[in-house]
Amino acid sequence: MSVQERMLSHSAMVKLKAILIIDLIIVGVAAGAYLYLQSQGVITGAAKPAEFTVADLTINPVEVEAGEPIIISVNVTNIGDVEGVYSANLTINGVVRENQEVLIRAKETLTVEFTVLEGTEGDYSVEIDGLVGSFKIKPAPPENSNIVLSNLKVDPYEGWVDEPVTVTVAANNPSGEADSITLRLTVDGTLIESRKIELAAGASSTVQFTFNATKEGKFVVKVNSLSGTFLVVPTGYHTLTINRSGGGSKPLVFSLNGVEHNTPYSELLPVGEYTLSAPNIVDVGTGVLEFSYWSDGSRSGTRSVNLQSRMIIVATYTLISGYASCPSLYYWNGTQYVYVTEVSNAGWLGYMDYITADGKIVFGGGNPWDYVKLDSSQLAVRDVDGDGYFDLVLFQQWDELFYLDAAYLVAVDHPVGTDVYTTMPNYVNQFFSGQVYTVNKNNILTPVSVTNEKGEDLLPQITQLDGVFTTASNGLLSPSWDNITLNQLTINLGDLSGAEEIKLLLHGMVDWGAPEPYYDWIDQFIEAAAQGLVPNGTQIYPAPYMEVLDANGNWVRISQDRQMPMPSDYVPRSFVVDLTGLFPEGVSEYKIRITNFWMVTFDYIGVDVSTQQEVTVRNIMPIATLSPPEFGITTSNSSGAFTRYGDVSPLLSEADDMYVIGRQGDKVSLLFPADSLPPLEEGMERDYFLFVACWFKDPPGNWGYGFDLTVDPLPFIAMSGFPYPATESYPYDAAHLAYIQQYNTRIIN
Repeated sequence: MSVQERMLSHSAMVKLKAILIIDLIIVGVAAGAYLYLQSQGVITGAAKPAEFTVADLTINPVEVEAGEPIIISVNVTNIGDVEGVYSANLTINGVVRENQEVLIRAKETLTVEFTVLEGTEGDYSVEIDGLVGSFKIKPAPPENSNIVLSNLKVDPYEGWVDEPVTVTVAANNPSGEADSITLRLTVDGTLIESRKIELAAGASSTVQFTFNATKEGKFVVKVNSLSGTFLVVPTGYHTLTINRSGGGSKPLVFSLNGVEHNTPYSELLPVGEYTLSAPNIVDVGTGVLEFSYWSDGSRSGTRSVNLQSRMIIVATYTLISGYASCPSLYYWNGTQYVYVTEVSNAGWLGYMDYITADGKIVFGGGNPWDYVKLDSSQLAVRDVDGDGYFDLVLFQQWDELFYLDAAYLVAVDHPVGTDVYTTMPNYVNQFFSGQVYTVNKNNILTPVSVTNEKGEDLLPQITQLDGVFTTASNGLLSPSWDNITLNQLTINLGDLSGAEEIKLLLHGMVDWGAPEPYYDWIDQFIEAAAQGLVPNGTQIYPAPYMEVLDANGNWVRISQDRQMPMPSDYVPRSFVVDLTGLFPEGVSEYKIRITNFWMVTFDYIGVDVSTQQEVTVRNIMPIATLSPPEFGITTSNSSGAFTRYGDVSPLLSEADDMYVIGRQGDKVSLLFPADSLPPLEEGMERDYFLFVACWFKDPPGNWGYGFDLTVDPLPFIAMSGFPYPATESYPYDAAHLAYIQQYNTRIIN
């Protein structure tokens, strides 16, 4: 081969190699691009799908005390060529407890971790995707902590699935040294979170837990011994509750978006705007009521409601004619007189004790004393001839007689952070101590449980002041005279063995119902007695009473001087019942049972275990004036020697059976000198009460039984009941005769 040929051949070889190299580069680039596109999911035809292997089940620690956290984890590897979602199911004792979904890239390994809390001791099996293990829960050691937990709140009370629920409790360390406590949050018995807190001596703190609602239903939430409830309703819906307050027992007929309903009304409705309309005038049978305002402050009978959360709205009505009960109390707020309530519920004349075998009714009971706590934020000082006075009015609006024996204003100075109450009088006891009790505002405990005579859970109705009352029935509607239906509330206060004082704080009312069933009820006893069926001493309507549970599980009735009082009628009020010293020794659960014949319902029940704080009590006596009816109009047929109009101040200085006697339309104006009060000391608050002693009498047929609507016979404090027997008499001594001759000169025949 010539040199030229060899050169051409070498040149060809070089070109061929260059071509081959270029081809290899193209192939390599293409292969790399293919692999890249395959990894990005663009080319999937030959890619291996996501596939997972699970290994290394770890349980740490394997033995803990109840309430302590356990970490359970596994390592999950995606051995496929593309990313995918792995669903990890944690199964404990054969039940799927929790699920997690994780996104894992191709060839990647991730650790999936669960936190487990168990409150019950025992052995537990664990399984995740075929891997098994176990752990053990030991009982938690007893915790001797001085820290007091109170005021459990759940917000919102009504929510939706996947919405957060916040639970708060107040923690207070009253001891003289630092202390700690472990808080355990459970929902329907399942431990959600366990947290240990420490508090310095005398310190307080608010502890907050947050978790998500997972399903619809009603749930019980507990933090240690405190309990509450919350609801999870369908998303987009909330509960609208509508009720009314005021005299009488008939339901209110109102309209919602033009459709009529009766109170009490409660319905799950779609969120949004609604038009609510209540009538201006309502006839409740015994009287006529006029609309005053809604519980949210609106004074328009027709208004719109924007339902965005659980809503309770109450229409308040005021009696304008007919029958309710007792004199009405008003106070001056700086611009107008504000209606408060009816006074002297227990001072009704005509309470019955029992019936004899021969059909004779024996009357008993009656207590003229009453107290009304006034709104200190509204009670204004009124200028009268250059002097400042608190201005109150007692107005007899309906056809009754009243015997006002005493009236005075009580100013109570108490430490900031406390509130003050006294107790309602019991119509069985003619006694009233006027004791003022302090209550720690930030340390009110919620009962462990509240059930009625049917075993129904009423705890949700009493945990907050929201206008939702416990259910009850009127004993007058019992099946028969010898088969009486009584209302009972059984209240478990929990273990209060360390409490020096125990005070029950209640907000409630009694609805007597209509008078017609009252007379039918009495006639049953009289008819049965005529047939010889009634044992001597049979009670016609048993008085309210309270019992405590002893260490042997027996209910023990407490002494009469410490018995449960009757709440006010028609307008609910708050009061305290002192339970200190009533529980037998050796009890671990402090339980009481309240029994009522009448329709007694409660909006709130709380327990205060704080010690009584030092308070300063000042009594202010009134300048009192009795005035005639406005425009001289009255429909009363009452008769007798009534008190003359004018100054009646001397008659109200003490309860001495020397009365201001009035009838329908009469008013007693009470001016209490405000300038006599000293300035408040630092760290103190001031509240006001009106204390009154007042009897009142109904006309026959309108609850009045056994007497006429006449001034005589006059009641008196020492009587056994009214009407009293011939062996008893009003004290016609020289002083009382002089009073009658001087004051009771307004004769109406």
